[in-house]
Amino acid sequence: MGRKRSNKPTSFDIAYRAGVSQPTVSRALRGSKSVSLATRQRIEAIARELNYSVDKNASSLRSQRSNTIALLFFEEQTTDDSKINPFFLAMLGSITRQCANRGLDLLISFQKMEDDWHVRYQDSHRADGLILLGYGDYTLYESRLTELVEHGTQFVRWGSVQEDNIGVTVGSDNLGAGRQAGEHLLARGRRRIAFLGQADEHYPEFADRYRGLCAALAAAGIAVDPALQADALSLEDSGRAAVRALIDAGTGFDAVFAASDLIAIGAMRELAEAGLSVPQDVAVVGFDDLPAASMTNPPLTTLMQDLRGAGELLVETLVAEIEEREPPPRTLPARLVVRRSSGD
Repeated sequence: MGRKRSNKPTSFDIAYRAGVSQPTVSRALRGSKSVSLATRQRIEAIARELNYSVDKNASSLRSQRSNTIALLFFEEQTTDDSKINPFFLAMLGSITRQCANRGLDLLISFQKMEDDWHVRYQDSHRADGLILLGYGDYTLYESRLTELVEHGTQFVRWGSVQEDNIGVTVGSDNLGAGRQAGEHLLARGRRRIAFLGQADEHYPEFADRYRGLCAALAAAGIAVDPALQADALSLEDSGRAAVRALIDAGTGFDAVFAASDLIAIGAMRELAEAGLSVPQDVAVVGFDDLPAASMTNPPLTTLMQDLRGAGELLVETLVAEIEEREPPPRTLPARLVVRRSSGD
């Protein structure tokens, strides 16, 4: 996951030396009063020591407010022609409403990963800031985020919230949600809980959900079996393939926690084809609470992300960054919605 380094000092180098996040460095070097005087002075001293300089031309451009923000959807694999994760489409309404409440215009664009979308919005000053939704493999995407940060572009993205995030990230409490899923299944007597989802640095949100499940198992005194983790992307076909791989490998399991509802729906269909009953033979829990979750047979137990809160938090965090104020808390809780797929 490491970023290629050069001899030219960056704001990340300053953040490492100062023991703060990169966004704090950016605010401090812009003179933001949201950073304490002591921290600002320490950061400025390190910047001088490293001969780091802020791009004054870019700073001048950023001071000219357009009262417009841009929402950029990124192309992902989907089962239809939309190429947009349905969870992010569902978030659009709350983002639009919050922009209207703020008196902000909203530009909506669809971007392909290979496009120079970052240059288009950085250099033209079409918007005061960016909201980024959807990215697929994070390791292919982070270099673009680094470019935005180094140029001083204000942006916020939905994803896995970590101390070392590139730029500003908001998201659900995926770790806590994974623990909820595990505790729910354990309370229903399940002990061999399979996780369907790629749980590594390529998909950090999925990895957080898996770590939450593992924490619940550990708290119950159950050893984590790596054979019960099967890679899957957020597609029904991927969920089907992951379940089939577990069955073909002879890996016994009595429950499934899927990293997304689409994976869970595919898993349920494959279980039915294999002659396994849900929830009698295998309990199933998904993640997202898409509209389709309540229409499966049986209806899908899932972790519901706060769509309204997510849209509001994305907009309010971006506005705080633009106005150089301390942003609001970056995580939202997820709520377990219990339906018949996990048992009575």
